[in-house]
Amino acid sequence: MKLIVGIGGMTNGGKTTLTNSLLRALPNCCVIHQDDFFKPQDQIAVGEDGFKQWDVLESLDMEAMLDTVQAWLSSPQKFARAHGVSVQPEASDTHILLLEGFLLYSYNTRNYTVPDPPGLFDGHVWPMYQKYRQEMEANGVEVVYLDGMKSREELFREVLEDIQNSLLNRSQESAPSPARPARTQGPGRGCGHRTARPAASQQDSM
Repeated sequence: MKLIVGIGGMTNGGKTTLTNSLLRALPNCCVIHQDDFFKPQDQIAVGEDGFKQWDVLESLDMEAMLDTVQAWLSSPQKFARAHGVSVQPEASDTHILLLEGFLLYSYNTRNYTVPDPPGLFDGHVWPMYQKYRQEMEANGVEVVYLDGMKSREELFREVLEDIQNSLLNRSQESAPSPARPARTQGPGRGCGHRTARPAASQQDSM
């Protein structure tokens, strides 16, 4: 069983903290950070607002990122070993991939060597966040929004329970049907997440 979980949101919204907590709690769990796929700085365009356009998809090598996702889909065990993740024998049939960044709609967290230029957030970061969120909603992408006013621990438990419910429901769906099938149930701002089951031979759209 393979499960892909996308975690996106505003800068400093807690994406990396949540991702790291899930990584420690889930079995056979790997992570791909969108930060790792930025193009070289000299390939990042400067917009009309005068800022480097880090917050648009064109600043990312999405082909390389999707190739990395495909490598995980092709062989989660091999991918896990290559990234130092030990496959747990008691859950060897379950493999989880976390995609962390602004892959769905929002702003990416980066480590800065210099302070942000004045006006960067209001003039560029927030408009880009709104732009990608509106596009996502217009395309009908199903996302679970998390309340950024809750504590980190509350958010972690909420997402972990959602993922565990998804795994449980899918294991029940794949089990032989009983004589009388049981009916199973699925599981403000801040970061959000989405779970997706990859098709056998097709890349999921995140």
